[in-house]
Formats: sequence, structure tokens, C-alpha cells
Amino acid sequence: MSYPTTTPSHSLVSAEDWGEEAPTAPALIGELVTSLDDPEAGATTAEYGIVMLAAVGFAGLLVVILKSDEVRELLLGIVRNALSTGA
Repeated sequence: MSYPTTTPSHSLVSAEDWGEEAPTAPALIGELVTSLDDPEAGATTAEYGIVMLAAVGFAGLLVVILKSDEVRELLLGIVRNALSTGA
């Protein structure tokens, strides 16, 4: 269903503003009820937002951990050991 793209000069929209595709009151009410029937509407977007926040928090925690000298030395030791045994 397409809605008029022009704004009428008055606050009420008349049938002429809609043209031939003017929705009837039952159609508009049905569309509203249909959108209210789905309690999961928008849940995917909210879940995506929560997952993104958790991922950013986890990445920040990893940055803090990996910047510490102890972890850096441990990782360098693992890499040196792996490179020296390959020769």
C-alpha cells in the first residue's frame, strides 16, 4: 500500500489526496491490528543490538588483557617456541 507523498495544505487528508488507492477504514484498522498481533516484531533488531554490545565489551576486555606485559610475554614465548621447533 502506498501513501501520498505530498502534504495537503490542511491537517485532514481527503480521499482526493490518496487517489484511486485510498484505503478504507477497515483496511487501515486491519493493518494496525496485524502489526499489533506479532509480539515478536522488532525482537530481531533488539537481539542484534544486545549481541553487538556484548561483542564490543568482549573485544574491549581482550584488548585490556592482551596489553598486559605478562600475557604479551606468554604469547611471545609460545610463538618463539613454535617457530624454533619447526627448523
